[in-house]
Amino acid sequence: MELTGKNYIGNTLSGKGGIFFKTINPIKNIENKTKFIEATEDEVKLAISLASESFNNYKEIPGIERSLFLKTIGDEIMKLGDDLIKIYCQESGLPEPRAIGERSRTINQLNLFANLIENEKWRENFIDIADPNRKPLPKPDLRKTSVALGPVVVFGASNFPLAFSTAGGDTASALACGCPVIVKSHPMHCGTSELISKAIINAIIKTKMPNGIFSNLNSKGFEVGQKLVMDSKIKAVGFTGSFKGGKFLFDMVSKRKEPIPFFAEMGSVNPIIILPSSIKEKSEDLVKNLIASISLGAGQFCTNPGIIFTIDDENTNNFITKIGDKIKDIQNQCMLHPNMKSNYENRSESIIKTKNVGSLKNEKLIPENNFVNTKIAIVSLNDFLENSELREEVFGPFSVIVKCKNLSELLSGLNKLSGQLTATIHSEKEDHNKINSIINILKNKVGRILFNDFPTGVEVSRSMTHGGPFPASTDSRYSSVGLESIKRWIRPISYQNFPEEFLPSFLK
Repeated sequence: MELTGKNYIGNTLSGKGGIFFKTINPIKNIENKTKFIEATEDEVKLAISLASESFNNYKEIPGIERSLFLKTIGDEIMKLGDDLIKIYCQESGLPEPRAIGERSRTINQLNLFANLIENEKWRENFIDIADPNRKPLPKPDLRKTSVALGPVVVFGASNFPLAFSTAGGDTASALACGCPVIVKSHPMHCGTSELISKAIINAIIKTKMPNGIFSNLNSKGFEVGQKLVMDSKIKAVGFTGSFKGGKFLFDMVSKRKEPIPFFAEMGSVNPIIILPSSIKEKSEDLVKNLIASISLGAGQFCTNPGIIFTIDDENTNNFITKIGDKIKDIQNQCMLHPNMKSNYENRSESIIKTKNVGSLKNEKLIPENNFVNTKIAIVSLNDFLENSELREEVFGPFSVIVKCKNLSELLSGLNKLSGQLTATIHSEKEDHNKINSIINILKNKVGRILFNDFPTGVEVSRSMTHGGPFPASTDSRYSSVGLESIKRWIRPISYQNFPEEFLPSFLK
């Protein structure tokens, strides 16, 4: 299946621009062959205009019909077959099983939202019947529902070319509730995005959805994204990526004449607290699973455990020694892009070379091209508190072990953390008396607390919270994963004393 390198402006392929760029094959460290064409200002405006024009029609389409549309997108993605998997791997350096698994997750998300909107209960409708005889004042008839906000811009994520990108959770949830979507494809996987866009457009045509409810725009730089989020016809934004990129766009959107919701998930260090009883009773399993979680996908997960809090004793020191031995068995892994490898090496080595910081890594394997080693730094609680760099995310297979003298020190370390996506407690019964004090801090810091588990892997369900206090996300009240994520793209509206003939069917 040949790629065109063009943009989808509604249902039409367009390539009017003069700025070209290519994606990278990170394993071979060479450019892929397709030239992608950056969207022009006119193409951006046209995509926005089509989205705005299609909104009034699309939001009124019955949920059962939008449900069929979402399921058809999944069918069309499957029809892309091995071509999608091939391009995904060429652009990301991720292995084929990961590509196949992420494709399944993407389709499952689409189907979950499709099932959700088959009836209108997701709108959380409420009806208060009038009581004209109520004293001292009559009670009005009030009926509340939820309606779509309008056109949404979605920024594709670098580390999940499918599940958090073109047809990922942001797009699926926005389309589900009646919002048109304009995707700004991630420049690292524009080919993957083009193929997925083709599947979405085929589904639009097959299910007779309005032209303009989906567009996909290419851009290597920031200009296209800036033009999108600053346009008055755009009513909300979904972003998954770095703190720097997310904060830049968030600040920009806040200065609009009409500020709009900006939902960004911007990474996390996902602290793990390992209490002495857990090390004493489950040391071998902890070592194996901890290293697997740190190194999974070359550490390129927003839920990668970046800080490990321990209480220093002889068992803890033996535990750390076992981690160092286990790291020697971990093979080098490929990162998504040369820039990501460079950032990882610079950040991790800067920390490891800091005074009073120890380290664990495989010295035998010398990484080539875009491959990297798993690394772990070791610091005391005092050094951890004094050096803010140790509390910041290093994107890649890297973590910091913090050795605390006692529970009081551990709690002071937790208090120093900013907002996070997750936190994990490992404990056996012997230490259960310490847990409430830890939980009381974590509840103010994170969106998801795990017990005797590991944070990598995010279940797509109604009970999942994938978000957290700033800077993990820009609005801790919402999740970017799971069925509840649809609430980001809707707002409440009440009808008072309305004749039934003018009410939506689900409020009658």
